[in-house]
Amino acid sequence: MTAIKHALQRDIFTPNDERLLGIVNVCKAGKKKKNCFLCATVTTERPVQVKVVKVKKSDKGDFYKRQQTWELRDLTEVDAKDASKENPEFDLHFEKVYRWLASSTAEKNSFISCIWKLNQRYLRKKVEFVNVSSQLLEESVPSGESQSVAGGDEDALDDYQELSTREEQDIESMMEMCEYAISNAEAFAEQLSKELQVLDGANIQSIMASEKQVNILMQLLDEALAEVDTIEGKLSSYEEMLQSVKEQMDQISQSNRLIQISNTNNGKLLDEIQFLVNYMDLSKGHIRALQDGDLTSPKGIEACINASEALLQCMNVALRPGHDKLMAVKQQQLLFAELRDTFARRLTNHLNNVFVHQGHDQSSTLSQHTVELTLPKHSPLHRDLLRYAKLMEWLKNTHREKYEGLSRTYVDYMSRLYEREIKDFFEVAKIKMAGTTKEAKGKFGLHGSSGKLTGSTSSLNKLTVQGSNSRRSQSSSLLDMGNMSASDLDVADRTKFDKIFEQVLSELEPLCLAEQDFISKFFKLQQHPTVTPPLAQPETEEPDGGTLSRVPPQAEHRHSLSSEKDMVRLMMNKIFQSIETELNSLIALGDKIDSFNSLYMLVKMSHHVWTAENVDPASYLSTTLGNVLVTVKRNFDKCISGQIRQMEEVKISKKSKVGILPFVTGFEEFAELAETIFRNAERRGDLDKAYVKLITAVFMNVEKVANESQKTPRDVVMMENFHHIFSTLSRLKISCLDAERREAKHKYTDHLQSYVINSLGQPLEKLNHFFEGVEARVAQGVREEEVSYQLAFNKQELRKVIKEYPGKEVKKGLDNLYKKVDKHLCEEESLLQVVWHSMQDEFIRQYKHFEDLIGRCYPGSGITMEFTIQDMLEYFSSIAQSH
Repeated sequence: MTAIKHALQRDIFTPNDERLLGIVNVCKAGKKKKNCFLCATVTTERPVQVKVVKVKKSDKGDFYKRQQTWELRDLTEVDAKDASKENPEFDLHFEKVYRWLASSTAEKNSFISCIWKLNQRYLRKKVEFVNVSSQLLEESVPSGESQSVAGGDEDALDDYQELSTREEQDIESMMEMCEYAISNAEAFAEQLSKELQVLDGANIQSIMASEKQVNILMQLLDEALAEVDTIEGKLSSYEEMLQSVKEQMDQISQSNRLIQISNTNNGKLLDEIQFLVNYMDLSKGHIRALQDGDLTSPKGIEACINASEALLQCMNVALRPGHDKLMAVKQQQLLFAELRDTFARRLTNHLNNVFVHQGHDQSSTLSQHTVELTLPKHSPLHRDLLRYAKLMEWLKNTHREKYEGLSRTYVDYMSRLYEREIKDFFEVAKIKMAGTTKEAKGKFGLHGSSGKLTGSTSSLNKLTVQGSNSRRSQSSSLLDMGNMSASDLDVADRTKFDKIFEQVLSELEPLCLAEQDFISKFFKLQQHPTVTPPLAQPETEEPDGGTLSRVPPQAEHRHSLSSEKDMVRLMMNKIFQSIETELNSLIALGDKIDSFNSLYMLVKMSHHVWTAENVDPASYLSTTLGNVLVTVKRNFDKCISGQIRQMEEVKISKKSKVGILPFVTGFEEFAELAETIFRNAERRGDLDKAYVKLITAVFMNVEKVANESQKTPRDVVMMENFHHIFSTLSRLKISCLDAERREAKHKYTDHLQSYVINSLGQPLEKLNHFFEGVEARVAQGVREEEVSYQLAFNKQELRKVIKEYPGKEVKKGLDNLYKKVDKHLCEEESLLQVVWHSMQDEFIRQYKHFEDLIGRCYPGSGITMEFTIQDMLEYFSSIAQSH
């Protein structure tokens, strides 16, 4: 392989200024074995280019030639197939995968190692070596070393190194001196050996000649050793002299160390004293403010706030180990505890007096609000008390019992104050709803300030239809779900109720929100997630709804937030405990006055609940209004159920025609009112559900009444009422009732057609019977043109029957029919002309049918009816105009 490598270098790569650094004898894997060589080369000129060259022996001669060349930078992966077992196969991934089979595993490993080193040295490219043993992949050459092409590192790449020019000249001159070297290598080697021995002898003689110089060098070394001994003696004496100095310096160092320790201890002691003085010293001004500070003036309150914060800071100082054993510290702690208790007692007494005083002052102004439907504003009280908010926070952190006692006192006084205000407010609202006080008490049973309703809602008697003129009174009484005395309320009365109810909610809403906001600020109760003060202790509510108690300090922050929200809710429930009761009482009164008021209340209450939930879903106002909304929704459902029950109880008169049923017109009035009230309302879904229930009941009971009707034909009752329902739904455009609107139209059309056919009957009765016989003969198989030969159906019989129906007789029959239809139909729905026109169309259809049978069964007979279609049209028109 060395000879081949030398030959390839000389013949192929040297002319191209390239150096051959690695070679492997390969053939393509899996094919017929044609050996070739893969060579790894580098150029001798910069920049260095690294290539992989495929060299193959020429077929024509005994020389090698390049077959294919790849740049090493194009190589992406080298796959050695197996790193643990000997396997001569390997793959090189260039623009495609080349699979090779080496002549031996050693050659393959040597070539792969060469490729790896060239990549590390010249390219630093990310080439993946797969299934290659880690022993083959040596460390790369450091970047700081010389990496020239002619450098000595190439010896590590391969044993081969090209001779330099001078070496070539020396070898040539030597071979010229020994011409026989080519023919006799042994003689040439013996000659070289003799010359080497001569050189070795010369070297030995040269060494022996230098013995004198060696002796001189040894003498100089002896003198140097003696001088070293002298210096060592002097150094020993100096060391003995310095030993005493060292002992003295050690004593001085020990003294300095003790002095430093003393200074360090003094410094630490001074720091401790400064710490205690700085953090546990309360100024005389603060002590004076805590003991005798003015809690009524703004300046005095500010001074007390600053003093209380300074006291709290002093009491909460984190003492270092051992501080609590100092007498001065103990005395200061006792002083702080005494000041805390004194100031907490003063603050509690003062705020108790403020609560009582403000409650009495506020109650004295209630009379001015009794006439107007307004609630007294408590913003002045809140503004005065909020000055003490920081002091309440201090009291909460230092004296929990006094803080809880103050909160109970505030709740007690304010609950009594609000109870009086709210009762008076709702009393005024009830009076305004019912009219004057006397009228309200006399008509609706309103007694006392509590607004309790006496008496019971009178049930409706079963209605009796007494003619079409009583439709309005029947409708209003049918849909009135409350007291019979309230059935004649008009839109103005309902609008008045709506305004009063809205005024009540609008007054309650800011009152509750302001009070809840004040409680959270004054008593420092968090309603939203914030960072809990380090000294604040969480609060919670007792299971029985009693006094407030402490939660262990290790309770989590989330539990603290939840318990404080519960405390706010508990205080609000106690302060406004009468609101929900009064609201329910007001709702009951409104429902008793007029059951339709539940529609107004449902819309208004839903809107206020939605507004309150957007402000704070967990607020007292949101919860209370939500509970009341349930009651309003229940009343609304009762109203709908009552209307359905009244529909089912309707009875009709046997002596008068039915006309438009009262609950049909009642549904129309209900839908018109509901659409006005629920326009853009949040609870539209409740109304849609009610619509579906009502319209279903209307459909069922219309059919029920129609089946029971004796005076008015069933088809007339169905036709008129479903026409009215269809007109109502088309006009109001209620989207959830589109299917019912189409069904109403379908029922109206069907029953109109049925009534026309049944009422018209057989206006030409004998002629109709005659042609029924003709059709029967044709059906039995008699040919149409042979029917005239039948004895009972000949032309003479046909002419005889036709003569019985002259135009005058037909007109008389139609006039009687018009009068009959006029008696059946009611005036309100105006369907007479519609029905009459339908009858005209049906009569013309029958007439054309008779003419068609005459033309088919009696062809060429010249027989015609006594009147024409034009005559019929004139009959119908003149009859309609005459009536």
